[in-house]
Amino acid sequence: MSKEEMKIGRRFEGKVAIVTASTQGIGFSIAERLGLEGAAVVVSSRKQKNVDEAVEKLKNKGIQVLGVVCQISDAQQRKDLINKTVEKYGKIDVVVSNAAANPTVSLLLETPESVLDKVWEINVKASVLLLQEAAPYLQKGSSVVLISSIMGYRPQIAMAMYGITKTALLGLTKALAKEMAPDTRVNCVAPGLVPTNFAAFLTKDEVLKKTAEESTLLGKLGTPGDMAAAASFLASDDASYITGETLVVAGGAPSRL
Repeated sequence: MSKEEMKIGRRFEGKVAIVTASTQGIGFSIAERLGLEGAAVVVSSRKQKNVDEAVEKLKNKGIQVLGVVCQISDAQQRKDLINKTVEKYGKIDVVVSNAAANPTVSLLLETPESVLDKVWEINVKASVLLLQEAAPYLQKGSSVVLISSIMGYRPQIAMAMYGITKTALLGLTKALAKEMAPDTRVNCVAPGLVPTNFAAFLTKDEVLKKTAEESTLLGKLGTPGDMAAAASFLASDDASYITGETLVVAGGAPSRL
């Protein structure tokens, strides 16, 4: 265990946490953080190989973990994710909805309808449908964390539909917080640009990377661990009087709608 990990508390002892799209990048870091803090974590992604590798890494850190293949836009696989969690652990305390897609860098007015539908389905609709499945098993004092993006506040021209769906999550957070209160809190994290596989086409371009760094007040990109720290705070009892809010974790990059 690293020095950083040794400083982490145990806020999730006895809790069960589902994190979608959690075998790499930000999702994996969130699952790892929750697990290091004592949660039994359920990780998922589309590919069995990725699930198996993530489970192995987490088990090697002493984390109690279940891996489930789940393409978040597949209704049966969503049901399986919830059912397998409940079969093993009997309840759900935390849901982190992290799955997202950005299959295009086309201009919005040149994007085919099928692509518009796919981005909306995965980035917005799937979160609602997953929570419909999970809601009966969420405990009193449970927490939902949606993962939006700084692009929800300022959509980029080449990723406009992605940005629009991330803006929608800000509204979804408010709506769900009202609907699920008082037993379940719903909050959102809006990460800045983080060097992960998902954002590789941006962070591997030195000019784009430098521009992104300069758009922050801190002069650097964030890390998956930064996002995990924010998500775990919002999911924990330390945030027990916070609901319906979005925490922007973007180094001071502008974030007003």
